[in-house]
Amino acid sequence: MPISSPLHLPLGGAYPISLRCPPLRGRFQLTRADRIGIERLLSLGLTAACPNPILIEGFLRHKLRLARPAPDQPPTDLVVAGRRVTYMTSGTNARSGKLTMVSDSDKSCVPVTSFLGATLLGMRKMQKMPLLCRFPRRSEPGEQIISTEI
Repeated sequence: MPISSPLHLPLGGAYPISLRCPPLRGRFQLTRADRIGIERLLSLGLTAACPNPILIEGFLRHKLRLARPAPDQPPTDLVVAGRRVTYMTSGTNARSGKLTMVSDSDKSCVPVTSFLGATLLGMRKMQKMPLLCRFPRRSEPGEQIISTEI
């Protein structure tokens, strides 16, 4: 039986737009080198050794889709691969490490294939983002990550 009367939404301002949460598009900026690096990680399957490769791959693809392109000379306050970054998660002291595309034997490296590295990539100085985590708990608020210095 065909539907004779499709649903029509009212015109005008019947449903006001909420601006409490800024749109996701534009929260991140990725340099061309970072985009190529992420695409290479995904195409070569280098995320297979991650704690949760499906989640990491999905998040990196999400960043590729939503991130704005960064200028050829990235700003000094932008987190890009190869830069040393100081960050802080809620409830901990500030830590620092060098953001890399692949994991290294150096303990101070933060690989993009980790939850922390995938979250940090493309952030700006003093920007807050929810930390991508393996097992979110409903009873506790999500951990926040703050990029403090670059």
